Amino acid sequence: MPSSSQRHVTGVSPLDSHHEKKNPPVAGGFKIEASIVIDRPAEVCYRYWRNFANLSSFLNHVQSVEILDDRRSHWVVKGPADTTVEWDAEIIEDIPGERLSWRSLENAQVDNAGSVQFQAEEGGKTDVKVVLTYNPPMGALGLAFAKLFGENPETQLNEDLTLFKETLEKLTPTTPDNPAETHLD
Repeated sequence: MPSSSQRHVTGVSPLDSHHEKKNPPVAGGFKIEASIVIDRPAEVCYRYWRNFANLSSFLNHVQSVEILDDRRSHWVVKGPADTTVEWDAEIIEDIPGERLSWRSLENAQVDNAGSVQFQAEEGGKTDVKVVLTYNPPMGALGLAFAKLFGENPETQLNEDLTLFKETLEKLTPTTPDNPAETHLD
């Protein structure tokens, strides 16, 4: 795995309004966003999220993320009514300790793009903001179908961020005598 300084890649991010957006990652579709303040430094939050092996521990619908190379991954996610959806995604922006953005690749079952931003706050806290855009299968009808089965994306995102917060705040903070966060990488 490349070092964090080697992973700095850029592209179009849904969080970044100052970039010229000639080809947005997801045209149309639905947009959801949520944020939460976590009592951990931004770098710790970023490192835990950036380790894709951790994602299924707090993103409840993610069954697996397989790393294909330094920018691409294959996702398997639980859908409504005991279905699964899969897609390949690529990282389009990776600024260690600050932001991670991605988009699905061609032929995805769910066309999607997103960003997670880690904004350092006073007292070693971090404001974590997630923005997702996606086109569910069958569009608005697919979204209505999902909601019929209790799959509300806004609620899911807020629950996932709460679980992310709880997970990170249970970790023992690193001190010079206690490198307890080495398992985060």
